[in-house]
Amino acid sequence: MSKFLSLAGLFLFLTSTSPAQDDNAVKAGPDDNKPPAGFTALFNGKDTTGWQGAIDFGKRQKLNQAERVAEQKKADAKILPHWTVVDGVLVNDGQGGNLGSAKDYGNFELYVDWMIEPRGDSGIYLRGNPQVQIWDSEKLDPKQYVLEHGKGSGALWNNRDKKDKVPLKKADKAPGEWNTFYIVMKDGKVSVKLNGTLVVDGVMLDNYFDKDKPLPENGPIELQQHYRADGKPGKLWFKNVYIKESSK
Repeated sequence: MSKFLSLAGLFLFLTSTSPAQDDNAVKAGPDDNKPPAGFTALFNGKDTTGWQGAIDFGKRQKLNQAERVAEQKKADAKILPHWTVVDGVLVNDGQGGNLGSAKDYGNFELYVDWMIEPRGDSGIYLRGNPQVQIWDSEKLDPKQYVLEHGKGSGALWNNRDKKDKVPLKKADKAPGEWNTFYIVMKDGKVSVKLNGTLVVDGVMLDNYFDKDKPLPENGPIELQQHYRADGKPGKLWFKNVYIKESSK
């Protein structure tokens, strides 16, 4: 009996200290946040330099310079306190809003490592538009998400064409484990590899904010804050965010 209790205690210890449950277990390694040749680190592993609170891109495009400055101050005050850096990892507490790159980008290659909790939900906005989807698709309501339930992350979920909402394959690792996106944006078309598996192949990203116009030529990259599938705030983790700009 004592041996059984000892094994049970070990099991509880291991499961209670999984990365998604214990921030102390989420640490960048010695080779993290160091960009490969030709890439620039968007996240420096130390602070949120180069990032700002994201302003709704549809709204941002209608603001003059003075209005944008004022709105940016409001967005930073609201959002930035919810994005912190702990042991070389960018952490969102599940609230606040999206974190956006201070610089706008057009065509590029992008690496992003991400991790979510069970029932987690997030995404990567490209040129300010949603989005390359991140979520625990196994925990989606199958009646509400008939197409997407259990199909995985990486698809362009906000596109109007239903087929774009589902990745070509499911390549997610379990919640509490790190995943890697490799995203290519070229002339409005998006390709995505998730953990080395192609999940989106040259699909045009819709202009979410003005559906009758083409996608803007430039816009920020955003890390999305989103509530979990159960409606509760869910922590998000990011590292190894690298970009290489390319011409048309």
